[in-house]
Amino acid sequence: MVGTSLGSSRIWFTIAQGIVTEVYYPRIDIPQIKDLGFIIADDDGFWVELRRLGNYSVTLGEPGVPAVRIVHRHPRFTFTLEVCPSQRRDVLLLRYQLEGDDGLRPCALLAARLGDNAEDGLAWVATHNGRTVLWAEQGPFGLALCAADADSRDGWQRCSAGCLEASDGWQDFNRNGRMAWQYDSAGPGAVTLMGELPQAGRLALGLATSKEAAATLALSSLMDDFSAEWDAQCRAWKAWLADSQRPALREDLDRMLTLSATVLKVHEDRTYCGAAVASLSVPWGDASQSRGGYHLVWARDLVETAGAFVAMKSYRSARDVLRYLIATQREDGHWFQNQWLGGTPFWQGIQLDEAAFPVLLASMLHEQDALQEIPVGEMIKRAVRFVAREGPTTSQDRWEENAGINAFTLSIAIAALVEGSVFLDGAAKDFALRLADCWNATLEDWIFVKDTPLSHELGLSGYYIRTAPTDALTREGAQSERVLIKNLAHDPDLAASSQISTDFLQLVRYGLRKADDPHILDSLKAVDHLLKINTPSGPVWHRYNSDGYGEHDDGSPFDGTGRGRGWPLLTGERGHYALAAGEDVLPYLEAMMAMSSPLGLIPEQIWDSEPIAERDLKPGRPSGSAMPLVWAHSEFVKLCYSWALGKPVDRPVATWTRYRGERPEIDYDCWGPNARPDRLKSGKTLTIVLKAPASVHWGINGWREVQDTDTRDTGLGLHAVDLPVAGLAVGETIQFTFLWRNTQTWEGCDYQVCLSD
Repeated sequence: MVGTSLGSSRIWFTIAQGIVTEVYYPRIDIPQIKDLGFIIADDDGFWVELRRLGNYSVTLGEPGVPAVRIVHRHPRFTFTLEVCPSQRRDVLLLRYQLEGDDGLRPCALLAARLGDNAEDGLAWVATHNGRTVLWAEQGPFGLALCAADADSRDGWQRCSAGCLEASDGWQDFNRNGRMAWQYDSAGPGAVTLMGELPQAGRLALGLATSKEAAATLALSSLMDDFSAEWDAQCRAWKAWLADSQRPALREDLDRMLTLSATVLKVHEDRTYCGAAVASLSVPWGDASQSRGGYHLVWARDLVETAGAFVAMKSYRSARDVLRYLIATQREDGHWFQNQWLGGTPFWQGIQLDEAAFPVLLASMLHEQDALQEIPVGEMIKRAVRFVAREGPTTSQDRWEENAGINAFTLSIAIAALVEGSVFLDGAAKDFALRLADCWNATLEDWIFVKDTPLSHELGLSGYYIRTAPTDALTREGAQSERVLIKNLAHDPDLAASSQISTDFLQLVRYGLRKADDPHILDSLKAVDHLLKINTPSGPVWHRYNSDGYGEHDDGSPFDGTGRGRGWPLLTGERGHYALAAGEDVLPYLEAMMAMSSPLGLIPEQIWDSEPIAERDLKPGRPSGSAMPLVWAHSEFVKLCYSWALGKPVDRPVATWTRYRGERPEIDYDCWGPNARPDRLKSGKTLTIVLKAPASVHWGINGWREVQDTDTRDTGLGLHAVDLPVAGLAVGETIQFTFLWRNTQTWEGCDYQVCLSD
């Protein structure tokens, strides 16, 4: 489970393996501890670490409320742990009770990681205001772990500070079979704390800017009534959940929808309102080498989350997301690939869909009459300008890998041009729509392939490929050339024309193509042949063939290589297609539920091979990837609301109104700035699109009838000119080059386009 309060507390916590794992403070992207667990022991050499016991159950105080009760069972004892954040203080509260054989005692073990740093921590066992306090401090952060028995007296008995894998509490028990060490201090390094406790009592983990300040918070919280704090947590979350307008669903679906709404809300930050991380988890945990984990903001994931808030009519949260995105937009109109909450980049790749998504959020709120007075005009113009100048190609697709033209990215970009045009006027509005129509009319020429070994094997006319490489953006020759171009999949020898993905489903979801379009239907057959896996939990799809992001075949964690597994998120996307196709949506919702954890958290990936018991990998169940994946919960939420509404709840209104699933018929084609076709259908105007003002020097049929025509300013950082060549016959040619007006220099290269039928 993941949790936080809805009060002024700035604490987030996670539960895994029956104990508290990471705790975050004062922001959701700064983990402060690695874990807080327990050992149950006696004086005769018996000891059990609860996280390794593996026999526990987890329940919530109320449906969807992050107040967590965990019961561990062993033949000799039952250990009950309740976890709840303070409502007003930066403190995590725990209440526990050990029932069983006489002589058994619990020992708490805490591994500090203050500031997400395990290098220079210091730890102490000390007396503070007459109470024993377990302290740690590093840089600008301090923590204090305080204890009280059932009568509110000091709960600590024997205590010790240590360094991980040297003098920590687990090593003490492992070497000595009991708590034999009692060190007063430890560090610098990865420090740990351990303390022996009575059979029943409470713990308070305080976090602050110093160990003394943390102790003040923790000791103050121990004077609060735990039951009252628990009840306050339940009331606050129940009130928030009651504000969302949930559709009428059967009980298990409603329970899952409730939990998914909570997961979205938990992942919001307090300092940077509107920021939300992709997950309070690190995929594959300790095996991961990424410092950022998923404790980062992706503009794409954030807008997907905001879309779920809009569906729930939680407009305040969605508006906060939009304000945050406006505040972190780059000068040229895009957003970083991902970033820390304050806007500092982590990875700095450029993904065209992440520049387009915020436009769709603004449009979505506008359509709901929920935008209020947020000034979106400048953000939208900059974002649309970036999309127009850099599209239809992207430096990275939504999986943060390949460059080129991708169906999902292109769907978002086209929709952003159309939705953004609502907020534009004059030349900018006209050109945004003109470019959107061109890309929509042309996308099959770019990403639909025919006459391949796979199409012959399956008897298909063709299929949408995963990504068309940037150097294959010509009309004729692209089909054969693409076969020879390699892409950056797990298999470096897999040709681009042989790589498929589920990304084209977004064309249907956004109303660019109909669900029964022959191109879509043939592509579905290819996808189901290569990417679909039927698991005991239901159908699931891989991202693309030869995906290398996932566990190895032996179940060992992803370490830079591996094999991609099934994504429940994609089951949700397939459910949205089913809705558009008039099919039953329920099996997809049921599958997503079945793929979740026992409490209902949806993972990034599920295991889809034979079971591996020693790694707890079961077919159709969560793998070691990120869990929960907020994007997956957003998809579940939206699919529930879409099902009730009868159409995709996040379908862009202006885009649907303009296309309604039909490929537009246009009498022109665009050349540039990034797609440069060498063929033009006879009877069409050729529109030259450049990134700076120019005089286009052009002629026909070997530079005959030469003319010079100046470009016009489109209002979107592009300059265009229409060459009146609609009267040319098939086989005739157009030659052109440019004189850049700002510098009075020539392009230095001649281009040619041939008329085709």
